[in-house]
Amino acid sequence: MTGQQSSETTGEPSHDNRRQVMYWRLLARLFDHEEQAALESASLAVVEDIGLPAKLLDPQASVDSVVQRHPELAAEFDGLMVPDADGEAAAEPEEGASDDDARDRAAEVRRAALVSKVLLNVFHSPPGTVTAGQLSRWQSDAGWLERALGCRPGELRGGRAGGAGVSPTGTGGGGRTPDLSRLIPEIGPELGSIEAGLVKRMRLREVLADPQLAGQLTPSMSLIEQLLRDKDNLSGVALANAKALIRRFVDEVAEVLRTQVEKSTVGALDRSVPPKRVFRNLDLDRTIWKNLTNWDPEEERLYVDRLFYRHTTRKTTPQRLIVVVDQSGSMVDSMVNCTILASIFAGLPKVDVHLIAYDTQALDLTPWVHDPFETLLRTNLGGGTDGTVAMALTQPKIAEPRNTVVVWISDFYEWQTEPLFESMAAIHRSGAKFIPVGSVTSSGRASVNPWFRERFKDQGTPVLSGHIRKLVHELKTFLT
Repeated sequence: MTGQQSSETTGEPSHDNRRQVMYWRLLARLFDHEEQAALESASLAVVEDIGLPAKLLDPQASVDSVVQRHPELAAEFDGLMVPDADGEAAAEPEEGASDDDARDRAAEVRRAALVSKVLLNVFHSPPGTVTAGQLSRWQSDAGWLERALGCRPGELRGGRAGGAGVSPTGTGGGGRTPDLSRLIPEIGPELGSIEAGLVKRMRLREVLADPQLAGQLTPSMSLIEQLLRDKDNLSGVALANAKALIRRFVDEVAEVLRTQVEKSTVGALDRSVPPKRVFRNLDLDRTIWKNLTNWDPEEERLYVDRLFYRHTTRKTTPQRLIVVVDQSGSMVDSMVNCTILASIFAGLPKVDVHLIAYDTQALDLTPWVHDPFETLLRTNLGGGTDGTVAMALTQPKIAEPRNTVVVWISDFYEWQTEPLFESMAAIHRSGAKFIPVGSVTSSGRASVNPWFRERFKDQGTPVLSGHIRKLVHELKTFLT
């Protein structure tokens, strides 16, 4: 007797009905804070029947707390929402389905219960004022959702790993990599929006003044934005805790970005410099090939009269990198990411990095470019946008155009459009590499002024928008 036939015979709800109960309860709780008694009791019966803890239905219980009491569930949450290799959902059982099919349908009920838990915890945010503990719990639950999607915690939100530009790796689910652009196109930006809303509802100054509460905060892009905006209003313990959180975030993002930069940041081989004649540079294969004419078949020996060595010297022509960043309100995450990125490139040999931030005024941050933490503390987020003031600081820095790259990060909504574009076009004509960038976030969402976008495209320097790793790739290509 199949599982489906058994349920019909005994009067028990089918696997499909149980799964629907879990999803109907999820929808009801997402759109209405009040419990639906019938759905709650039916869901409890389902959860207990399939051997899952009742705590799974408590929206106040974090996924962490459930996993701590039931560690065997951790592996089930990992990769929980990653599609099969063919990207298709499980097929409906046909009449006369086998017991294996019935077990698969039962597994779908269990999966629905776990999916409901992680979705409800993330998308059913607490009302009213948010405490440090509530924010930390939400961030942890969001991390479990990201793990369920096959990513690392923080990756989709544009936080420590997302801002750093790390692609989905299939943390769980047997290493499968989901096509997130097709699966849930807006999941990353939506998570970031929810997190930003929670941070705004915090009494952040009160939390920062309490070392214990401040210690519960998990650094994220949304939190760093609020800290940078409010830093001038903080003092004493609150300011010290804010600086500690900013430094933690900077260090975490820098660690990921540094790995991306150093993976292939090496210059081309310089064949004009003779290779060093040391054993570690010996090209054994080439040496044997070039000396094959000296093979003595009688003695079965190869006599080598010339050794060949590998070229290891790299071209390291000094290059100047000028990064200009719009620090207005819409470009906060780009400001943070590019400040960190500039400091990493500044640490490379033969790269002379300059950093300029602007809104209606421009600030030359080059003296602090090696320390992104100090740089960010000197920024003044918000305000209007006038790129001409930044251009006035940029142009004198272009001494050798052929060895200079100018990266201009902005949404390009300017009030002096034509004068600014003409000066940018002049940089391009001079022989310097000009890279206009619309965004350097993990979500890649940016609203770029169509007027500038079309003109950049026409002059052969299209706006680069999207993942920060695109900018890393462009810079490495020019600087190495």
